[in-house]
Amino acid sequence: MSAASGSVPALPGPDVPDPDAGPGGHGPLDAPREAVLELRAVHRTHGTGPAAVPALRGVSLTVRPGELVAVMGPSGSGKSSLLALAGGLDRPTSGEVHVEGQSLHTLDRNGLARLRRRRIGYIFQHLNLIGSLTAVENVALPLELDGTGVRRARRLALDALTEVGMSELGDRFPDQLSGGQQQRVAIARALVGERRLVLADEPTGALDSQTGEAVLRLLRRRVDAGAAGVLVTHEARHAGWADRVVFLRDGVAVDSTAPLAGVEALLSGSGR
Repeated sequence: MSAASGSVPALPGPDVPDPDAGPGGHGPLDAPREAVLELRAVHRTHGTGPAAVPALRGVSLTVRPGELVAVMGPSGSGKSSLLALAGGLDRPTSGEVHVEGQSLHTLDRNGLARLRRRRIGYIFQHLNLIGSLTAVENVALPLELDGTGVRRARRLALDALTEVGMSELGDRFPDQLSGGQQQRVAIARALVGERRLVLADEPTGALDSQTGEAVLRLLRRRVDAGAAGVLVTHEARHAGWADRVVFLRDGVAVDSTAPLAGVEALLSGSGR
């Protein structure tokens, strides 16, 4: 893919810190604010009896507005399970998940769907774009499903595509776009509307380094504008864009404050 297709234009604003200085260009939160996401002693076990496999074991996590938290760990450590619970795509075996003060276990299937459409943006590792819809239609779909009029939904979708540098390709279908362009459409879909919580599952895994950095700048920019973000990644340099890093091993949070210099040791097991 060409460098041009992998770049995302900067969108400077007086109230939004410029993340283009690179990792570390953001500061700590000035004061505690009401949490957007809370996981309280969450356990998730798949299966029952002798075949039961624990994915998460007593994990607690709080993410506030303006905070980007990176989640790292070896394969099978529970990273994707944590993200699925945070996004209401799965339910914990025990413990509670709260999004903006709303306990997810009190919501039925329709309530969870509404919450996801209105408040949670999920950047899937495998994109999940609908092949029969154009880019702008893919981005507008959550809004339309939530009752927004087609004209307004498409206008907001085009604004989101503009934010990711895709405004001129809104009429293209996914198979007419490069991998990096498809990823940016998926990100626009996750950011459209009033999304207060952005969850990203290895969002740069299939991208070249330049496009990947552009994706992280965009995620950082949205968080600095007031959203809360959780980034699952296996790359220490990508975790460098986060305010803090949570390390998982065997479904347990083994460290949540270690400097990034200790990432490799934690992932290799010497930090246990």
